[in-house]
Order: sequence, then structure tokens, then C-alpha cells
Amino acid sequence: MSAATTRSRTPDRLCAEAVDLARAAAEEAAAPGVVGEHTGLTSEGDRVVTHFFVCKELGYRGWRWAVTVARASRAKLVTLDEVVLLPGPDALLAPEWVPWSERLRPGDMGPGDLLPTDADDLRLEPGFSGEDAPPPNSAVSEDMAELVEAEDAEVSAGTPAHLPVVPSRGSIAAVAQERGLGRARVLSRYGLHIAADRWEESFGAQTPMAQAAPATCVSCGFLVAIGGSLGQAFGACANEFSPADGHLVSLSYGCGGHSEAAVVPKPPQPAEPVIDETKVDAFPLRPAKDSGSVPETPDETTAELGHS
Repeated sequence: MSAATTRSRTPDRLCAEAVDLARAAAEEAAAPGVVGEHTGLTSEGDRVVTHFFVCKELGYRGWRWAVTVARASRAKLVTLDEVVLLPGPDALLAPEWVPWSERLRPGDMGPGDLLPTDADDLRLEPGFSGEDAPPPNSAVSEDMAELVEAEDAEVSAGTPAHLPVVPSRGSIAAVAQERGLGRARVLSRYGLHIAADRWEESFGAQTPMAQAAPATCVSCGFLVAIGGSLGQAFGACANEFSPADGHLVSLSYGCGGHSEAAVVPKPPQPAEPVIDETKVDAFPLRPAKDSGSVPETPDETTAELGHS
């Protein structure tokens, strides 16, 4: 171990005694009344010492004002180096930063918020698949691009509420949008599965509401059918008094607002058992003594059997 390293571990005497200088520097940098008592010092190197003071500011429990002082070689004047607020061993720290994409939860978005999706989002896949070059008459081909853009320009001059006209039925733009070809990306199989799992958990057969329902949604008149593959297992509820109004519900879901709840027969209730098999009944092997009857003796019984 070198001599320089040994000297750096021993605080310089003049710098260690400059507590008042360090406190004045901390009080100048901090708000009034938040610099507490001196809690110690540490040697940062040759003639460089850091003094620590308790931070009394609310919200900074365990933090310390660190004031570093130093002096030049062969100089007796101690000067200020820097003043910072540092966390101590037991300081209250903010949690580790998490990207917004991992912090976002359902319901967090508000009016005006934008939620960009990654280019490799597993929930989406390209809306068009096939050969590298689509057919010339395809709605997404380059040959039809000008026609589609011109057609869209006629109906997209303003917001949907102020559009002068709607796309003519049977036009390239209308057919492309109806068939899903007007979208750059569509739901992937993975996206469909996780959406179905999410809806099944909220409005599925295993929910307490469905367990107590008189019948399932598949026979309810308030169920609105949806298209696509999800329509085989889900529909939209249109009963304003149902807890699932406006939501996609599983066909096996149900609630008390079923359209035929008044005529749905109640499940049959089993009759009360005639014999209670859960108890043990006492059955005497011999008549009671006070009944007046005298049990037959083994000899009499044997004689009667032989006689017969």
C-alpha cells in the first residue's frame, strides 16, 4: 500500500475542523431550517473531506447534506468544493424507473392521450398477407392507390361529424374498409386469445353473477351478435339494467336481467329425505324389562323349531 493511499484515508485536520464552513454552505444552498446536526465526515483524498448534515426537509427521510471542503498543498485556508443532497443508508428512495409501456394499465388513458404501439407488437399482424406484390386489381395495390386516395379525399375533408358525404357502397375504399384491407394491421391470433381470456374473466361463466343467473346469455334477447371468430363465443349486452351493458360477454355468462327471467323455470329442488341417514338410531336387541314380555329361552326356541 502506497503512502498516498494511507494519507487519503486519514481526514485532513484543517478540513475536518471546518464544520462551521460546511454548515454555512449547506444552509445557503438549502431552505431555512432544514439543515440538522453534523453526523460525521469522510476523507475523499489528500486534503479533501466531506461533512454530512441531517436533512430535516419533509419527504427526504434519511437524506444528508454532503458538503465537501478542500485545501491546497501547504495552504492553511480551507475552501468550499461542492454542496449536494445525498441519500443515506436508510434513505427513502423513489422506486426504480419503469418504462411507461409497463406502467400503463387499463383505464389510464384519457381524452387527448396517444398510445403508440410497437412495430413488433405480438397482438397485431399485417392486414395483408400473401405475395410480395398484390394483384393489380387489389384495393392495396399501387395501381389503385391514386383512386383510393382520391376517393378518400372526397369524404375525409373534416371530422366524421362534418363529413359532406359517405363512401359510396361498393367502391374500392368502402369494400377495402369492410373487408379489413384498409387497415395496415389487424389482430393476430395471439391478440384474439388474450382478448378472449380478458373478457371471459370479467364476464364469463365462472363469475359469481353467472353462477347465480337463471339462464345464460346465449338464450337472452338482449344479446347482440358480433361477427368474426369471436362471435362464436361472445356477444354484446344491450340491457341497460345489466352489469354487463355495453360490454362483450361470454355466451355462457348470465345475470338476473335475462330477457326470460320471469318464465325460466327454477331448477327442481330435491325433496326432504324421509330417513335421516346422517344420524345413528338406537335399536334395542331385547325388549325392555318393564314391557311385560318375557324373552324366549334358547331351549323353547329350539323345541319349537324342531316341532315344526
